Amino acid sequence: MTYTTAFALNPTASPTPDDVRVGRMVDPGFGRVFTDHMAIAQYSSAKGWHDMAIAPRQPLTIDPASAVLHYAQEIFEGLKAYRLADGGIGLFRADANARRFQASARRLAMPELPEELFVDSCRALVRQEADWIPGADSGGALYLRPFMIASEVFLGVKPSAEYVYMVLASSVGAYFKGGPSAVTIWASENYTRAAPGGTGAAKCGGNYAASLAAQAEAIAQGCEQVVFLDAVERRWIEELGGMNVFFVFDDGSIATPPLSDTILAGITRDSLISLARDRGITVREERYSLDDWRADAASGRLIEAFACGTAAVVTPIGGVKATSGDFTIGSGGPGQLSMSLREALVAIQTGRAPDAHHWLERL
Repeated sequence: MTYTTAFALNPTASPTPDDVRVGRMVDPGFGRVFTDHMAIAQYSSAKGWHDMAIAPRQPLTIDPASAVLHYAQEIFEGLKAYRLADGGIGLFRADANARRFQASARRLAMPELPEELFVDSCRALVRQEADWIPGADSGGALYLRPFMIASEVFLGVKPSAEYVYMVLASSVGAYFKGGPSAVTIWASENYTRAAPGGTGAAKCGGNYAASLAAQAEAIAQGCEQVVFLDAVERRWIEELGGMNVFFVFDDGSIATPPLSDTILAGITRDSLISLARDRGITVREERYSLDDWRADAASGRLIEAFACGTAAVVTPIGGVKATSGDFTIGSGGPGQLSMSLREALVAIQTGRAPDAHHWLERL
C-alpha cells in the first residue's frame, strides 16, 4: 500500500554519521538523545494550518515578544514508537494523544490540530527516523514530543493569532535498568498541582512548572516523586507530578482517582484500566484520601500502589512520606499485579502479544 503524507520531506544536509548515532543509542537515558529531523507546521487565523514539513531539527528563532514567552500559551504530548519483535515498527495510540492534544488546545484557547494531521506528523517523523529506534530487546523506544506554541509577536492578554506546531523525536532507553524498582513518594500537604476550573486536565507546561517546587521538596525528603492532594479539601489523592496513580487491594480490586478538570486523562492509565477489566478485575474510579491510604496500608487492606505514564509505563510505589506520617505499602517492593499489568501492556506495545484493542499501528 502506498503511503502518502501531508508533511513534505526536507531532509537535513548533515545527517548524523551511522557510527555516532549507534554510539549515542547505546545508553541514551531519557530525553537527551535527539534525532536529525522534526515535524513542523504553521498556523495563522487567516490561512489555517500550512507549511507542513519534516525538516532538519535546529534551534528556533523567535521574537522576544512572542506570545508564548509572556502568556504561556503552550501545550504538548508524549508518545512512543517501538521496534517490534519481528523487526517492524509500531506507533502506540497516537489517535488518543491527538484527541487529548485537541482538548488541551481548547482549554488554552489555541487552534485544534486535526487528528489526522497530528497522527500523520508522528507517522512521517517515525518513518524518517526509523534508524533511531532502539532494538526490540533493549527496552527502549523512540519517544515523540508533539508540542504547539503561540508565536504571534505582541504584548497583550489575548489568544495568539499565530502558532507553530512541532514534533521532536528522541531515542530513549529502558526507564528502569534491571527491571522496575519501587519508589518512595512525598505526599505534598502544602503545594497543590491544580484547582477546579483550572488547567489541570490540560497537558500544558504551566502545570509541570507548578509541580517543581513540590518535587524539590520531595527530593529533599529523600523521595523520587511527589503526589498531590486536591486543592479544595487537601485530603483526596489526585496524581503525581507527571503520572496517574493506582491502588491495589487485598480482594484483588483496583482503584484510581476519577478524572476531573484537575487530573490529566493519562493514556497509559486508560490502557491499564482496559487490560485489568479484560482480566475480570474490578476497577473503581473513585476518590481515595491520604488518611485512607495510610490506614489501609497499615491494616494490610492495601497491598500495592503504582504510578503510570508514557515514560516509565508503570512505577511501583513502595512507601509514602508526609508531614502527617510515613508508611510502607505491602513489602515495600514492586507488587505482583502491578508488574503483571506492566508486562501485559509492554508486550502489546512491542508486538509480543495480541492487540485486542487495536492500539498499535504498524508502520
